[in-house]
Amino acid sequence: MTEPVPSTAPPTPHPHPSPLATAHAQLANAVKILGYDEGLHHMLASSRREIDVAVPLRRDDGRTELFRGYRVQHNISRGPGKGGLRYASSVDRNEVRALAMWMTWKCAVVELPYGGAKGGVTIDPRQYSQTELERVTRRYTSEIMPMIGPERDIMAPDMGTNEQTMAWVMDTYSVNKGYTIQAVVTGKPLSMGGSLGRATATSRGIVHSTRAALADAGVLLSEVRVAVQGFGKVGSHAARFFAEAGAKVLAVSDQYGGVFAPAGLDIAALLAHVDTTGSVVGFAGGDPIDNTALLGLDVDVLVPAAVEGVLDEETAASVKARWVVEGANGPTTEAGDRVLAERGIVVVPDILANAGGVIVSYFEWVQGAQAYWWTEREIEERLEHRMLTAYAAVSQTARADGLTLRDAALTIGVRRVAEAHQIRGLYP
Repeated sequence: MTEPVPSTAPPTPHPHPSPLATAHAQLANAVKILGYDEGLHHMLASSRREIDVAVPLRRDDGRTELFRGYRVQHNISRGPGKGGLRYASSVDRNEVRALAMWMTWKCAVVELPYGGAKGGVTIDPRQYSQTELERVTRRYTSEIMPMIGPERDIMAPDMGTNEQTMAWVMDTYSVNKGYTIQAVVTGKPLSMGGSLGRATATSRGIVHSTRAALADAGVLLSEVRVAVQGFGKVGSHAARFFAEAGAKVLAVSDQYGGVFAPAGLDIAALLAHVDTTGSVVGFAGGDPIDNTALLGLDVDVLVPAAVEGVLDEETAASVKARWVVEGANGPTTEAGDRVLAERGIVVVPDILANAGGVIVSYFEWVQGAQAYWWTEREIEERLEHRMLTAYAAVSQTARADGLTLRDAALTIGVRRVAEAHQIRGLYP
């Protein structure tokens, strides 16, 4: 297989503002709408617990490298921490803080009994062997072990990690405790207590929330044209589900480049091409397009499903889509959000649109506790119900209070977390 070469315009975020600055700005706006005082604002803005660990790796050739690892529990007033484990060269403490904060609001918006958490290791997993990644994972897990557990903080896959990573985390944790503890992670292989439907849950949730947003305007999913930036675990399945629902997927991209077809891409053929080559680049059924150009295509629905910060003040001004459905966490900066709102573009925010993954992670956690497994149809029906119920509450709040969908979702999430904190009180 030929290794793809990164394009000259990868979907990398602009350096400023940072994801944490965006998260804090969003919270500040919600706090202003809700009328909370400064003390409560500071509590909501601060992480409850953080750990920064050294993760040494013995390479296959005997050399030693050192990485930094992080785990942040932003807020646990509503339940144990819940959040993914990310492997990427961009990972730092502030990125993990931002992702943990967004997880807090996300879990509250979709009414899950969790707080927000996130973890990461500053490593590019594509540059390391499977055995090296296993050693990194096991060392990282052992270093953060005092913070995690099925009643404390439950990990899941994220960028650069997968179900195999979760299996290593679970095994490392279990070996140290002396017995098998499946519920310390979600997104596990089915043979180790994973849930049917987990691998595609985020993507299905994106499609459910898109369908609901279109319905508010009287538009059917089968009538729209879609562009998806990011053709990884989330974007590739979302593109497939959009196509299966009758929508035309005109363009997709990954870190190496993109492809565009005015009449719509053959997503099944494209997925086969990616399986063979590792990238969408070179697909015969479309013309090349870079990631920035994809954001400005003349489509109805734009799904940024790659990384943070791609829709800033400049790129948001070029968006022609009527709806932006955030598949990634934090793809729109505060300035970008203002531009989109001023132009009348509806943004279905990340804390709602991509919540399908954590919803089915919750289902996996519940199934593990019951030692009883649901069918895939049951999972999908429950996921759809959760997503549509959450969207309806957000949409109703937006209409009633004259808010954007993002501000409505944030005020619902922040209010629920603040209420839990206030009811529990301060100790001592």
